[in-house]
Amino acid sequence: MARWHDDFWESDITNVPRRERRSGDYRWYEPDRVVGRPLVIDERLSERIADVERTLRSLDGPDGDLLSSVSRFLLRSEAIASSRIEGVAPSAKQVALAELGTSEEVQGLSAQARLVAKNLTIVHDASGALAESRTISTADIERLHAALLADEPRLHGLRTRQNWIGGADHHPVDADFVPPAPELVSGLMDDLLTYLGGAADSPLVQAAITHAQFETIHPFSDGNGRVGRALIHTVLTRRGLTTRAVLPISLVLATRRDEYINGLTAYRYDSADPLVQQRALGRWLTVFLDAADDAAAQSRQVVADIKAVRQEWASRLATYRDTQGRTRALRSDSATARILDTLPAAPVLTARTVARVFDVSSKAALAALDELRGADILSTRSIGRGTRAYLADDVLDLITVAERRLASTRFDTRESPPNRVVPSAPDKPMRTTGGAPTTRDG
Repeated sequence: MARWHDDFWESDITNVPRRERRSGDYRWYEPDRVVGRPLVIDERLSERIADVERTLRSLDGPDGDLLSSVSRFLLRSEAIASSRIEGVAPSAKQVALAELGTSEEVQGLSAQARLVAKNLTIVHDASGALAESRTISTADIERLHAALLADEPRLHGLRTRQNWIGGADHHPVDADFVPPAPELVSGLMDDLLTYLGGAADSPLVQAAITHAQFETIHPFSDGNGRVGRALIHTVLTRRGLTTRAVLPISLVLATRRDEYINGLTAYRYDSADPLVQQRALGRWLTVFLDAADDAAAQSRQVVADIKAVRQEWASRLATYRDTQGRTRALRSDSATARILDTLPAAPVLTARTVARVFDVSSKAALAALDELRGADILSTRSIGRGTRAYLADDVLDLITVAERRLASTRFDTRESPPNRVVPSAPDKPMRTTGGAPTTRDG
């Protein structure tokens, strides 16, 4: 049965302030195993789960490709957190240029932008590999953790010492939460991953329990939050709830941190009473469902913004071609049309990239890019001697505004400013055909 254990911490550390050398009583938590644990969900909560799951599946509908095209950028905050970056976060433009820098030489990139781009790829690739794997082992989770903390090998592998959340650095006496003792970690992880590999519960419930149980076990010395958030996406993808789009649920949970912490605290019951356990799980599931529902609503807003930008592009291109005396309709298989179609997913390009990706000549690639620049759809920036990048500023601004909105407790920066580090707001509003901004930011 889940319970709290009373223990005593005997400090043996020296050469630190007296507060850090403190010995004293503390309590650590041992959760119930999740495989085979009875789960009773009342009718009202069950209906809510079904409603939210229907909403999430709709994101993979006809507009799913639009959302998936920018999904990785919506998780830049995860990459930023993984990089331990302090201060001003690299902008979407800087990170996109850094991504380009993995295949072409790009000068003038900050180390922060390169690090975020690297971690963005790691989170995306590792989570995708886990989602496609038939089974997931502790070794697989350790590899994901090691990839996220590549520069800190001393932290790799399951922890062998007690850790804690909050309080002092060198003792758990004043900690906010102390997870299970290290000798229990391996067995708890085996149990959790057996549960993750099955389908005893609905996808959304499984994602919620997997995340809460992982954060409760806290199996690594550091980086548990990053891995735990990645597991949410792993479950949702494995169960087919979101196959293309990446739901920004982790960003919503980060924005509503107090509710998130309270939900996790409620999840950690210490009673054998089935009713108490039901209420505890219900409180956590409610927090998780609210975050999933809000993340879906914000995803729909992103899709609407992309559609508005594309309509504006069509208008600008038609006007430009008319001024150039090009009366024939743009061919759907032309380089210009193909670039337009992929701009949300690849908002920074070079002529070399276009020639390689679309299998066209360098001359045709440059002509198409210059046409889009002439239509005010792309701007240019020098990235090295004799090389320039073409940037879809509307897409990059859209991503920035979405990230700022997701960091607002009201999802509107005019009413509530971002409550974590995010890039600065775009200098000018995004334009639509009617001349009004598609999204406004405070």
